Amino acid sequence: MRSLLERHAALLVTALAGLSSVTACADSNPTGALAARAVEIHHHAAHGGGAVAGSTALREQLASARAATARYQRVEAAVADGYVDSGECVALPGVGGMGVHFVNVALMGDADYDPARPEVLVYEPRQNGSLRLVAVEYLIFRAPWEAAHAGTTPAFAGVPFDESFGDAAHGLPDHYELHAWTWQHNPLGMFAPFNPRVSCR
Repeated sequence: MRSLLERHAALLVTALAGLSSVTACADSNPTGALAARAVEIHHHAAHGGGAVAGSTALREQLASARAATARYQRVEAAVADGYVDSGECVALPGVGGMGVHFVNVALMGDADYDPARPEVLVYEPRQNGSLRLVAVEYLIFRAPWEAAHAGTTPAFAGVPFDESFGDAAHGLPDHYELHAWTWQHNPLGMFAPFNPRVSCR
């Protein structure tokens, strides 16, 4: 049975292939890898992931992300703009949810990120079957980034992206990624990957 993080990466792989859904186990139990990831999440929150106020640039970029994605509260608008439903909600028992990912393949592959054009939108399923926008996710592949910005790591107004290299990429090319909980408060921090206030149930 695949770990939760492997499933998350598999969802992105599926969307990159232009597919609209996947078949996967919905209720995996935590593994050693997941426990390690939980520790990493709390470390991330303690070392800058929890800082929301910060610099003027950070506030401006978060405001830009919110303004640009407000229309995606309607899932139909996201689909019309090229975002593809990954088909599964991701959550880490004991830590929180990550949500349902909608991936825009057309926004991937360049050497930078645009706060107003996130590669991924993250939704929380509601009991009535609808979806509520809770976060955005930025994803930059390592090869184009390093070709254009050798010796640096991408950062969202000073907040460094998480590195997903080698085995940590779980089937994707090496990449940098960063969640921003622009539409749902996250007690673990604005940029932590999981949110205890988000559920898949």
